[in-house]
Amino acid sequence: MFTQLKKIVGAITAAVTGVLIATSAVPAAASAAPQGYAPGPGCVWQLMSNSTDLNVAFPDADATYWVLPYALGPGDSIRLSGTYPSARYFSLNTYGTDFDTVDTLRDNQIRPDAGSVNPFAAPVGQVPPAQRRWHATVVPGAADHSRNEIRGLPASGQNAPIGFLIIRVYVPDDPNSPNGGVPLPSVTFSIAGQTIPAQPCATPFNPGDYNGPIAQAMKKVFDDAIEGAASGAFPGNSPEATFVNPASTSGLFPNGDNKYIGSLLRYQPGRVAVIRGKAPTYPDTRAGVSPAAPGKQLRYWSMCQNDKATPYPVVACASDDQTNVDASGHYTYVVAAPSDLTTAQAADTDLTVIPWGATGVDKVVFLRNMLPSSEFYPNSVQASQATGADPVKTMGEYYPRATYCAVETLRSAGWQACYS
Repeated sequence: MFTQLKKIVGAITAAVTGVLIATSAVPAAASAAPQGYAPGPGCVWQLMSNSTDLNVAFPDADATYWVLPYALGPGDSIRLSGTYPSARYFSLNTYGTDFDTVDTLRDNQIRPDAGSVNPFAAPVGQVPPAQRRWHATVVPGAADHSRNEIRGLPASGQNAPIGFLIIRVYVPDDPNSPNGGVPLPSVTFSIAGQTIPAQPCATPFNPGDYNGPIAQAMKKVFDDAIEGAASGAFPGNSPEATFVNPASTSGLFPNGDNKYIGSLLRYQPGRVAVIRGKAPTYPDTRAGVSPAAPGKQLRYWSMCQNDKATPYPVVACASDDQTNVDASGHYTYVVAAPSDLTTAQAADTDLTVIPWGATGVDKVVFLRNMLPSSEFYPNSVQASQATGADPVKTMGEYYPRATYCAVETLRSAGWQACYS
C-alpha cells in the first residue's frame, strides 16, 4: 500500500503544480511547489465530505468537512481569513500523506481579529458576522498556536511536501447551512515570495463529475489508504455487541478533539441491537446555548452506525440533541432494519432508532466523545484511551452497554427484557 501511496502522492504533486501554474494569474517560479488546486481558476475548498458527498472514513453525519490539498516549501505559508461559524464546534486540521494528524487549531484557540469576539472562547450573545472575524496561518514548520499558526507538514517521515488542510464544522445552528451561516475562509498562498489569493469555490465539486488527474489521484488515495487503515481499526476478531477501544484510528483523518469506542454488529432477521448508557450533558447550541457554556460534560457526543466495508461510509448518526433521554438521564438506542423496527413504531417511547442500513454488510457502531470537561474526564472515552484501561471500568454508567435482542421481545416487554 505504501508503494502505491508514494505513486499517488507523486501524481497529486504533478497535478497540484500543473493546475495552479495553468490557472494562476501570478507566475510561479519553476522551482516552487504551488499550493492548492481547483477545477476552475483559483477557487479553494473544492472537496466537501459529509454523509452524502465523499462519504468515506467513518464521518459523523452531523459534521461537514472541507478539504484543501496543498504543497508547502520552506518559507511558504497559507493565510486564512474567516468568520467564526454559528455552530457547536469548528476546527482547522492538518494531515500528512499518511492521513494522520499533524496539528489541530480548535475554535476556542483561534484569537479573534481586533474589534471581533470569539463566541467559542466565552459565553456571549448573538454577535454579527462582521464582529466574528479571525485569521490563521498554515506554516511548514513549528507552529505557535498563540499566533493562530497551525503546522502544515509532519516534523519527519514524509519526503513529499504534500499535506491536507481540513475545516470541520459540527452541528451548525441552521441545519441547512453546513458551514454555519458564514462563508468558508478565503485563502492567500505565499509561494517562494509570491502571493496568490483564492476565494472559496461557489460550490464544492463532485468527484464523480470531474475525471481529471487530481480527482483520479484523490480517489485512489481514499480507496487504497483508507481501506488499509479502516480495516484494522476493528479487526474481525473484535467482540460483537461490545464497545471496545479501536486498535488504531491512524490513517482515518482523526480529529484530535474526538475519541471513539466502537462495537461490531452483524445482522440477523428479527434481531436488533440495543445500546444503553448515561447521557452526558452538552451545550444545546440549536436551542440558543453558547458552545462555551460552563458546566457541560462534553462539547459534543454522538452514536453513529457505519459500514465496515470500503469506503467505510456512515449510515446514520444520532447526535446528542437528536437522542431521546429518559427520566433517569439514560439513552436507549436500537439499531434496526426497517423490516424489524421503524422510527414511527418507537415514536412514543424513550427509544432512539438508528437505521441498520445494508443488512449484508458488517457494521461498526461508534460512540464519540468530544472535548470532555476536567470534571467529566475520568468517565470519558479520552481517559480510557489515555490509560489503556477497559472503558467498561473507567466510564461507569456512561459506558454504552450493547446487546442483541429479539425484536418481538423488545416490542412485547421493552428494552429491559433485552438485558435480562
